[in-house]
Amino acid sequence: MTEQTAADIFGPVTARPPLDPELAPAEEVMRGFLPVLSDETLPEARRRVAEGMAGHEPDLTAGGRVRVEERQVPGPDGAPELTVLILSPVEDRGAKGGILHIHGGGMILGDRRTGVSAMLPFVAEGSAVVVSVEYRLAPEHPDPAPVEDCYAGLVWLAKNAEELGIDPGRLLVVGTSAGGGLAAGTALLARDRAFPRLSHQVLICPMLDDRFRTHSSRMLDGEGTWDRNSNLYGWTALLGERRGGPDVSPYAAPARAEDLGGLPRTYIDTGSVEGFRDEILTYAHRLSEAGVSVDLHMWGGGFHGFDGIAAQAAVSRASVATREEFIRRALEA
Repeated sequence: MTEQTAADIFGPVTARPPLDPELAPAEEVMRGFLPVLSDETLPEARRRVAEGMAGHEPDLTAGGRVRVEERQVPGPDGAPELTVLILSPVEDRGAKGGILHIHGGGMILGDRRTGVSAMLPFVAEGSAVVVSVEYRLAPEHPDPAPVEDCYAGLVWLAKNAEELGIDPGRLLVVGTSAGGGLAAGTALLARDRAFPRLSHQVLICPMLDDRFRTHSSRMLDGEGTWDRNSNLYGWTALLGERRGGPDVSPYAAPARAEDLGGLPRTYIDTGSVEGFRDEILTYAHRLSEAGVSVDLHMWGGGFHGFDGIAAQAAVSRASVATREEFIRRALEA
């Protein structure tokens, strides 16, 4: 993989908006949490993420209201089986919505438990079953392995909806960051392969575009939780020498999709101090032009992942409440 930095390739940083005052201290603390990413430092980055989660794992049983299970399910054709984490209500209240959860981590970090606790309220309330998929990570498993794994997890969920107590008319795909990009790619695959039919996609600060053409993709260098150097490494890990070139699939980088028609109702959000900001705004605009119903939210002063990292800030609470309200409506539709 390239040893060039984003500055070598893209030049000077562009201007950025100010951080929300409540978020600025958290952003400063998070700087340097990950080493400057490279093939050599990736094991250290994965170790830091694992250690950061150790001892902070949420109670996925939600005090006994949620059943936690893991299964091996079929992977893509010719690939190994996948491990999925299944969260289901202990108290059966009838047919529930099904959520395929796809974790974040820049295509290179994380696992099936990363961020899944954000889905716990819907399971504990009895309105959803969540399946969180353990997709293979780059660079050991480059494109198309991650998105094909996610699609295989969605197919398994849909084919086993009756056993899981899921209403097949209420299937959502939810992802954050890289998981948001993979969720968008999975939704495109489901549309193009005509199975299953998704009712909604929830794309939380999604990673959509490998081309670094936008203002926001160049505005963070050494700032935030995922700057342009990290982003360059993540996309190159996934795509190799194809990154930025003509031979990248829209399932890997959904911003490249020429046709966004026929996709499910979409929730999509971003912070204003977010490297993915402009590609997210453009994707939302293009979805709307294609006739898709879109709920778009840009949170002023928010950095990448702000509402999870600084959960007590007012803008974080507003962001989470708005997203949860959308998901609850989707599960009841």
